[in-house]
Amino acid sequence: MRTPPLAFIRLHLTALRLVLVLTAVCGLAYPLLITGFSQLVLSGQANGSQVRQDGQVVGSSLLGQAFDLPKKNPADQKEQPVPDPKWFQPRPSAAGAGYDPTASGASNLGPNDLGLTKAIQDRRAAVAAFDGVDPARVPPDAVTASGSGLDPHISPAYAYEQVDRVAKARGLDPAAVRRLVELHRQGRALGFLGGPQVNVVTLNLALARLG
Repeated sequence: MRTPPLAFIRLHLTALRLVLVLTAVCGLAYPLLITGFSQLVLSGQANGSQVRQDGQVVGSSLLGQAFDLPKKNPADQKEQPVPDPKWFQPRPSAAGAGYDPTASGASNLGPNDLGLTKAIQDRRAAVAAFDGVDPARVPPDAVTASGSGLDPHISPAYAYEQVDRVAKARGLDPAAVRRLVELHRQGRALGFLGGPQVNVVTLNLALARLG
């Protein structure tokens, strides 16, 4: 049975009106409402939780970053980064060349992988030498990457381990640097998830203000 021409036209006009209404509501009104609300109430989070130094955006409190010495030859892609002793160091990252937000991810190596075992041993020895501590004191997060490769947090244990090295490199009183760590120590998420943590990005920003 064929649909009468007028009914066919009415059916399509109804569908067109529905498309236009839904486009206006879901494609324009709702996004504008949510964007306006977020900018008014949660502007910091809506704009990426940016952190600034001297008026310039230097990162995000949600994304970790490397704190390395400048390369001797910036054009040399094979030159390995060297951590800067003046800064608190984050945990290792498997995201691209390290903390690459376009390549977020883990190493995907299992606990029985010999490559992972060797990498952890090498990292433990390097961190211990860099911070001047016994390898047995190096906490797990200093030698293992996060699942995203972008986690800006470290454990308080790893932060306190770095205090003496940072203070010496900057000529600061270790007690003042330790107090700075204590001020940036955060509790468990929602009071019961995970463990206490320290945001390295915001800690280093405060360290730059300290001197």
